[in-house]
Amino acid sequence: MTTATQYDHIRVEKNKAAQTATIIFDRPEKMNYISMLARAQFSEIFDELNADEDVRVIIVKGEGDKCFSAGGSIPQFMETHPEELSRLRVNVAAPERSPKPVIAQLQGYTFGVGFEIAMACDFRIAADDTLLGLPEMNLGMIPGSGGTQRVARAVGLTRAKDMIMRARRIPADEAYQWGLLTKVVSKAELENEVNSLADELVRFSPLAQRVCKEVLNAAEEGPLSTGLEIEGRAYGMLRCTEDFKEGVDAFVEKRKPKFTGK
Repeated sequence: MTTATQYDHIRVEKNKAAQTATIIFDRPEKMNYISMLARAQFSEIFDELNADEDVRVIIVKGEGDKCFSAGGSIPQFMETHPEELSRLRVNVAAPERSPKPVIAQLQGYTFGVGFEIAMACDFRIAADDTLLGLPEMNLGMIPGSGGTQRVARAVGLTRAKDMIMRARRIPADEAYQWGLLTKVVSKAELENEVNSLADELVRFSPLAQRVCKEVLNAAEEGPLSTGLEIEGRAYGMLRCTEDFKEGVDAFVEKRKPKFTGK
């Protein structure tokens, strides 16, 4: 059964049977542009879903078949105080902060803040018509919600400069080769591919997934020695969990494990 809640052109649907929640940018007539209010609500929605024990995987997508999101509202930028603009990165980083796996379901235009949100997700499954871009250079501006930093970390400085400093639109196949996308499929296969990935992720221990995401994210935040220390401590902690014992027992007994997150 699916339930829905309405925000500022964002729709949230929960599927209890699949243990998923889907955040949908719902302004297809305007290429799903994301308002300043919607950015704040986006972070609030994640806070709610993070606390919902019925939700194991979060999916982010755009309404319609033309785009994920073509970006933000330029007129609203002109009306927003610079200090507030400098904090927009916090809202966009909500998928990265979430303890749960987050999948971006991409198609068509994925520009500006839409692309920055996708880069903050753990997985990016894209239709073959997807175009990725950070067009801010065309406005005499730079990406300001994580775009320069996450792209550079994902693809290296040379490709990041090629994409961002030239305001290039990167097609799905090239983006996959660069490492910006997890997988590229046909448009007809997109939803099934995302749902299949969600089903796969739900089968794992939620505790182990949460810890694994924290450890992997830490790999970008500091030196190797710090990352190894974090990994080692997390490894030792998980050794004492009920889920680990269940996983070992299931392996020995040749059955599927039943993880509880404890």
